[in-house]
Amino acid sequence: MNVFKTIRQQLLSVLGDMVSAGELPAGVDTSRVTVEPPREASHGDVSTNAAMVLAGQVKANPRQLAPKVAERLKALPGVIGVEIAGPGFINLRFSATFWQAQLPVILRAGLAYGDSNSGAGQPVNVEYVSANPTGPLHAAHARGAVVGDALANLLTKAGFSVTREYYINDAGAQVDVLGRSAYLRYREALGEQIGDIPAGLYPGDYLKDVGEKLAARDGRRWLETPESTWLPATRDIAIDLIMAGIREDLLALGVNIDVFTSERALVAAGAVQAAFDTLVTRGLIYEGVLEPPKGKTPDDWEPRPQTLFRATNFGDDVDRPLRKSDGSWTYFANDIAYHLDKYQRGARVLIDVWGADHGGYIKRMQAATNAITEGGAALDVKICQLVHLMDQGKPVKMSKRAGTFVTLRDVIEQVGRDVVRFIMLTRRNDQTLEFDFAKVTEQSKDNPVFYVQYCHARCRSVLRHAGEPAAEALAAGAPLDRLSSPEELELIRLLAAWPRLVEAAAEAHEAHRVAFFLYDLAAGFHGLWNKGKDDTTLRFLVEDDAGLTQARLALVKAVAVVIASGLKVIGVEPAEELRS
Repeated sequence: MNVFKTIRQQLLSVLGDMVSAGELPAGVDTSRVTVEPPREASHGDVSTNAAMVLAGQVKANPRQLAPKVAERLKALPGVIGVEIAGPGFINLRFSATFWQAQLPVILRAGLAYGDSNSGAGQPVNVEYVSANPTGPLHAAHARGAVVGDALANLLTKAGFSVTREYYINDAGAQVDVLGRSAYLRYREALGEQIGDIPAGLYPGDYLKDVGEKLAARDGRRWLETPESTWLPATRDIAIDLIMAGIREDLLALGVNIDVFTSERALVAAGAVQAAFDTLVTRGLIYEGVLEPPKGKTPDDWEPRPQTLFRATNFGDDVDRPLRKSDGSWTYFANDIAYHLDKYQRGARVLIDVWGADHGGYIKRMQAATNAITEGGAALDVKICQLVHLMDQGKPVKMSKRAGTFVTLRDVIEQVGRDVVRFIMLTRRNDQTLEFDFAKVTEQSKDNPVFYVQYCHARCRSVLRHAGEPAAEALAAGAPLDRLSSPEELELIRLLAAWPRLVEAAAEAHEAHRVAFFLYDLAAGFHGLWNKGKDDTTLRFLVEDDAGLTQARLALVKAVAVVIASGLKVIGVEPAEELRS
């Protein structure tokens, strides 16, 4: 149950009563009325902007309207105080009984606590990772993989119908370079001395595997043939083998992709031509000459007629070419067809998780999606900024196998899947992230994954110490009115905020909010635990007070449930115990 949504429904009912009583005019728009925690905890438990939203509609000062609304809100169940603050915010305080009553709701729901139907089954396509199949995944891909996967989990919990997708960029010049690089390793596997890898080819040792497999399968078949003959064969086997490795790496990270879509297959099936024809029919294609790019002098610019998409009609800065000088499609044309394909498969919300170097591509892709779906699909792009790999403050050396970077598998093998997944969400996706191998494995409050896992492990330790079956039974019938200390009630308020967090984070497409929430919840629990060290009356297990022990076991169980529920969204297994 989302407490804040319930209170909002009660508030809307109060506003409806005010309309019936003639205190508000009929037809007032309440869609922008919010009910949420105040920015400062000292201001109360719940705050609403109702008076400020409605004041303009009734031509009144918010501070004059607020007392009328506040007076009626005093009658809501559990309300013990109503205050008006600032320009017209109405702050509510609820009784201890109101908050204590949230614990049975949490315990009955278990891991499903926070599940929502706010998404109403709306189809959402989340496309993430989508690395070129030219080498193994590296650490930066890990961030996009985690952000996309956790977001898909979050949207699912919020009631959306989610498809997890990987777009295989297997068309274009980069896969031809891959094919030539694989051919060089193929010759090496057959005994040739290839010397240094020529500039422009991929140098990583991972291509030795490709060359050896190609030699084992085809022998010397391709040695005396022209490139036009051997390139398709070496390119295809290289793509297949590298994609197999990428799938294995994603599974090692706990990422299960629903759909893998091939760019090359879309082009071959005529999808790009079909999308282009659609844009032509709608009058959105023309032949024209673009202005020179900013920073170019006339001597540097060679104006020529191009086939252009009217991207500026849909908010882009300039119109965009869809054909190259040789008549083949641009990458942009292929991407338009791909997003149309996702829309035609039923998705109405499209979320793309891209790397840091794709920021300049957002406007044109949003314009194209708007145009090709006639406004039927909304595209949200999440840019993942760089990950700086460190060890005790020093940059980590590159992987010999990859040739130029540290692989995702290297990172997972060194610190574990759960650490990778959690740490990648400890910053907003649009901020750079420092991943220090020493810091992310240390057992301290400064390590958020340890801090949250330690919270769950402590909860489980308390329950085990009480005797698991006994603890469950005691918690179920606990006298919750015994939970009266400010620290206990604040912890319950945090727990009750989880359903709202799920809905708000899902609506904003921001999975990092889950990691932030879990850290705050863990801090609240650890704070209460530490106070119990000095004040025996605050300990969870009180030998001479069975009732208080029952109530606190219920609280501990609820904390464990919400921590586990949040970790499930992130894709992390909750720890049962932690040892030094």
